[in-house]
Amino acid sequence: MGHPIYLDGFATLPLAPEARDAMLAVWAHPGNAGSPNVSGEVAARTIADGRQSVADLIGATASEITFTSGATEANNLAILGMARAARRFDPNRKRVLVSAVEHKAVLEPAHALQSEGFDVSIAPVDRRGRLDLVEFAKLVDQDLLLASVMMVNNETGVIQPVKEAAVLAHESGAFFHSDAAQAAGKIDVDVLQLEVDYLTLSAHKCYGPMGVGALYVAASAPKPLPLTLGGGQQSGMRPGTEPVALVAGFGAAARLARDRLESDQEHCSALIERLLETLEQRQLRFRRVSGDAPTVPGTASIQLFDVDADELCARIARHVSLSTGSACTSGQIKTSHVLESIGLSETDARGVIRIFCNRYQHSEEILAAADHIVDAAALSRLETGEVHQ
Repeated sequence: MGHPIYLDGFATLPLAPEARDAMLAVWAHPGNAGSPNVSGEVAARTIADGRQSVADLIGATASEITFTSGATEANNLAILGMARAARRFDPNRKRVLVSAVEHKAVLEPAHALQSEGFDVSIAPVDRRGRLDLVEFAKLVDQDLLLASVMMVNNETGVIQPVKEAAVLAHESGAFFHSDAAQAAGKIDVDVLQLEVDYLTLSAHKCYGPMGVGALYVAASAPKPLPLTLGGGQQSGMRPGTEPVALVAGFGAAARLARDRLESDQEHCSALIERLLETLEQRQLRFRRVSGDAPTVPGTASIQLFDVDADELCARIARHVSLSTGSACTSGQIKTSHVLESIGLSETDARGVIRIFCNRYQHSEEILAAADHIVDAAALSRLETGEVHQ
């Protein structure tokens, strides 16, 4: 059996060959960036090059990039580390504001701060899953320390109004963080234009390796307190031996993503449109959960009418890799908090699948995937009396 057609790019993307080659080259010659020898110097140079490439991808300077084990750690460092640091310079601001559709890696550390004396507010989204800026503005006041709004949602692909939200937060004197794990390398990300103070990145969401991410901390922003203590690497913000090979892979993926941004967008957009058109031509009834909201090229979250999405995904698993909710919260028999926030009923949410067409795919694969989805949908009917018009 061949590998399934991979449409689960929200969960992770294929490793770019350039990133793989960069990592293999590093693994061929061991070296610790902290060692005072030639091998250590080579490793340190590799780390520096990777840091510069990641910085270039988002319009930052290399000194503003701190490598982490992934986006989850970066989000925790930004939210917990910044809030704890704030006790030293602004103890009167004790509130954190997050959107209702944030990844659990933002929601959980934000809620954890409640046990440390902070208040947490949740900003709602509209029926398309996009931040309601009017309601967000009502939650911004002089008590607010930090606001966090993701740049792209990991279940719907909806692009959030990050710059507008950051401006509102800054007007009250608050700081702003954005989880851009699903955005970097797929859409243009410029930290200066966005006016963010902190920004989270993930390598494996932009064709790099799993196990490495980064946190951008603006030179003008307070430095988060470290979550762990150790040898003082990376200015003490994230101590521990840097994973040289993973950073090399991240850097290679970042350079490639920057060079291919426009061509990837065109290619992936064409693929998702071809897939959706084919589903319509095959008379599969569905709607895009995001409506007319802007989404990342190549992505779609669709509600299949009267179809059990979990059963559908199971039926085609040998042929097509799909998912029905956030991979980081899979296994829980409950409606996704993202879909709940949009206003979907439990029944409607059971029919939602998320699709991501990536840069390495071609039309023939997409057409074959569409055929599998249509055939499986006919055998995966929801047990419900609801009628969709």
